[in-house]
Amino acid sequence: MLTKEKTGGGEVRVVLARGSLASLKARFWIEMIAWTTAVACALALVIAALGAVAVAIAYEPESGQPRPPSTIRLKTYEGMITDTMCDAKHSAAIGKTAADCTLMCVRGGEQFVLVNGDTVYLLEGDPVVLKQAAGQRVRIGGTLRGERISVASVVTT
Repeated sequence: MLTKEKTGGGEVRVVLARGSLASLKARFWIEMIAWTTAVACALALVIAALGAVAVAIAYEPESGQPRPPSTIRLKTYEGMITDTMCDAKHSAAIGKTAADCTLMCVRGGEQFVLVNGDTVYLLEGDPVVLKQAAGQRVRIGGTLRGERISVASVVTT
């Protein structure tokens, strides 16, 4: 609603009355723009956070899959594949071959090892390949970390 007011100098001034329809329309649009801007900024932050998480996950190595650093070369190790319980001394009392004894112990929770004389290395690699060579003399290609060999290849000798 428009009202006319006379000022002290004889001038007439037109004033938009408070709560008028025009001021309500203007206020509505200003509030809509403010809310839309706030929602757009919030969505942009959420999308940026999800993108950062996705990138972090993409560069994280899969658990259980050791990756040898590119500067470490594969080395060859020779010996007999057996298990952590028996090492190279399988029990003759059970009446099984070294391969059967190794497989039985591994099914019982033991780990595969490579035995060469007095040296014993824990083996990390494809269990199917290690089971096929259980109880046999082998040549293993892999990388050594401490007392563990990450197996890349197995060849029976």
